[in-house]
Amino acid sequence: MVRHGQSTWNADGRWQGHADPPLSDLGRQQAKEAARHLGQVDLIVASDLQRATETAQILAEEAGVGPVELDPAYRERDAGVWTGMTRDEIEAAFPGALERRENPPGFEGDAALVERAMPALLALEPRGEVIVVVSHGGLIGAVERSCGVDHSRIPNLGARVFQLEGGELTAHGPLLLVDPHDVTVTAPPET
Repeated sequence: MVRHGQSTWNADGRWQGHADPPLSDLGRQQAKEAARHLGQVDLIVASDLQRATETAQILAEEAGVGPVELDPAYRERDAGVWTGMTRDEIEAAFPGALERRENPPGFEGDAALVERAMPALLALEPRGEVIVVVSHGGLIGAVERSCGVDHSRIPNLGARVFQLEGGELTAHGPLLLVDPHDVTVTAPPET
């Protein structure tokens, strides 16, 4: 599972949720660089939000695979009334809510995300050996936590490898990263 490249709202520090801003120029560069390290891929599926769709299309073009399949099951969590707001704007309107991890009305929690995404993920098992799902940080984090992985915020074009076998999804290997400043792919140091 790969988080989309930087969007224009990521660059502005805005919560996106189901909003649909496009990739930034840096996001496109990140996707092109990540594609160089992709290797053999059987299938690429993506959220239907344009930041994920465009990232997936760049990966598919570079990897020579396609067409990209779109599925709204892989959308980011709904951020409710925080959609479009920066952290400072959220703090001003909802003092201390972020620190206390209190979510606003309309915010889609982890259980709802996993309930939405897991059937789509499990349906991928017979479709290929290596499948790339281009999605969003909130959704990937919820899936990680459902698999027992301690989640830390996944950066743009960060990836988590999962293994799907016998209807079971498990995390497999370290988080993979694309540095947003020098656009190179690295694995974080082992801890």
